[in-house]
This record gives sequence, C-alpha cells and structure tokens, in this order.
Amino acid sequence: MSLYLEQFVKEKPVRKRNMITEKGVIPLKEHSTKQKVQHAARELFYLKGFHGTSLRDIAKKANVNVSLISYYFDHKQGLLEALMIQYYEHYLREIEEVQQQYKGKNPVEAIVRLVEAIIHYKQKNHQFTCFIQRELTLDNMLVREMLVTYLARERYVIENAFLDLLESQPYNQMEKKCLLVQFKGMLNSPYFMPHEWLDYVRWDGSHQSFVNHYTKVIRRWLESLYVA
Repeated sequence: MSLYLEQFVKEKPVRKRNMITEKGVIPLKEHSTKQKVQHAARELFYLKGFHGTSLRDIAKKANVNVSLISYYFDHKQGLLEALMIQYYEHYLREIEEVQQQYKGKNPVEAIVRLVEAIIHYKQKNHQFTCFIQRELTLDNMLVREMLVTYLARERYVIENAFLDLLESQPYNQMEKKCLLVQFKGMLNSPYFMPHEWLDYVRWDGSHQSFVNHYTKVIRRWLESLYVA
C-alpha cells in the first residue's frame, strides 16, 4: 500500500493540489475517492463480514461507481488485501519501534510499553481490528493466507517480550506457555468479543479512557508475574 505525501503543483492561473505516491502524481480527487472506498469497506466488512459484503454495497456506501472500485483494486479480494497491508504495515512499524526502543531495558517496562502501543493502535482502528480477529477466529483461510507473514512478525515481537519478562522467573515450560496464552488473550479479547466491552466503549471519547484503564489492568497482571 502506497504512502501518500501532499504537495502543491503550480499551474497558471490556479494551483491544483495533487498527491505524490510510489506510482507518481495522483490527483487529490482520486486519492480522496480511494479513501472513501476504503473507509466504506472497513465499516461494511465489520458489520457484514467479507463474504456478506458485495462491491455494490461498498460502492453505494462510498457513493462511487462500482467500476471505480474495480479500477483501483481489481476486485473485492484486492481491496481487502490493500486494507490488510495498510493496517499491518503501520501496526508492525509501531510495535517494532517500541521493541527496539526498550531492548535491553527493564523487562516489565519494555512489555508494558509494548502493550500500550498494541492496545492504542487496535483501539484507534477498532472496527477493522474486530473484523480481522473475527475472521481469524472463524479460520477464514483467505484472511489467514494474506496475513501469514504479518502474523509471524507480530508473534515474534509479542512472544519475545513476554518470554524476556519470565526468563529469570521460577516457571516451567508448561507454565510459561499457559501464561503466554493468557497474555495473548488479554491483548485480543476486546476485539474478538467486542460485545463484552460495550459498557466501556460507547462514544468516541471513551476509546482513550478504555486504553488507559485496560493497559493498567494488564500492567498489574504482568507485574504480578515478575519478581525482581
């Protein structure tokens, strides 16, 4: 997925704003249309699932012609793939930066900062995160095949940070595995069981409040596992 940078191209007698991408200069109107399609697709995939959403549904929601979606993304699977790449490239960049920043430092602080980054990103992209978690829970092979490399990178970062925390602790291998599974469940449960958290996330401002309180809960649990 291309990353867009804004620039102004001078033309007489007016100035027209375009976007520079890896593929060259794209008119801002075209970029805006793609954003509308992507936004509509995220919402509909969340509400109706991938297989329950048609290109016509997305076109209607985005108020664009169906042929435009085919022009930009070829087909529905191409659109989903573009959304997945965009989501995971940003997500992994953020958590890998945290991993590098706290490498070799206090293991509790390192993993707490990682948790904050993970929950903040997932909450910021709440609907699409819920969609991904639901499709993975249903073992959607299309989604799983798309994400195999990204999921491996995510697992590497999370497991390394957690096992660093337990490295000097008196847990056997089975206990470590059980605790790791619990930890992953805490990171994902708000998104594969979002109905359980409705009382905590009901309006836009409540998302940051949820992030703050939920990460504190996980922090206390992690600290209980670590004896300095």
